Amino acid sequence: MTDQPTPVAPLGTTDAPTVEAGPRIYVACLAAYNSGILHGRWINATTPDEIKAEVSAMLAESPVPQAEEWAIHDYEGFEGVSLSECASFETVCDLAAFLSEHGSLGAKLHQHFGGRLEEARAAFEDYAGQYKTAADFAEEMIRETGTEIPASLQYYIDWQALARDMALNGEILVFQTGFDEVHVFWSR
Repeated sequence: MTDQPTPVAPLGTTDAPTVEAGPRIYVACLAAYNSGILHGRWINATTPDEIKAEVSAMLAESPVPQAEEWAIHDYEGFEGVSLSECASFETVCDLAAFLSEHGSLGAKLHQHFGGRLEEARAAFEDYAGQYKTAADFAEEMIRETGTEIPASLQYYIDWQALARDMALNGEILVFQTGFDEVHVFWSR
């Protein structure tokens, strides 16, 4: 088990978060914020209805009477994906669920597809697998076709160049998520 620092609440708040249990957002009361008061709450990105209930409760506790407006001022557990301060709770929850399931690979796909979550989800239909290198993928792909490569020629094949060319030609997408860990997807 590794020691992870405890996340800190935004300055001026007393709602100190606990160690991260999943993606969550810090929703602030805009009426209080515009009055120079930081008032908000960390909310787990579970379901839109649960977030709405938490936001309503936070706004009801606002030091500014009849506060109605909110904004997302911070977030964590989204694997580096950016959230708009006015993102819908549906978007937040959909993205949180996707990233909880796919981690940093999901974040890389989300970024690759320009933030279009449906395209990132669809990419998993064409998932070719995890490999140590893209060259390992290229070699396995050729060998699985049953093509017999004479022993005298095996040392002349540059599997890395073949994998690179496949990526440059748009045949595959390759994402590195760790040392000796790449994920390969067939392109559509």
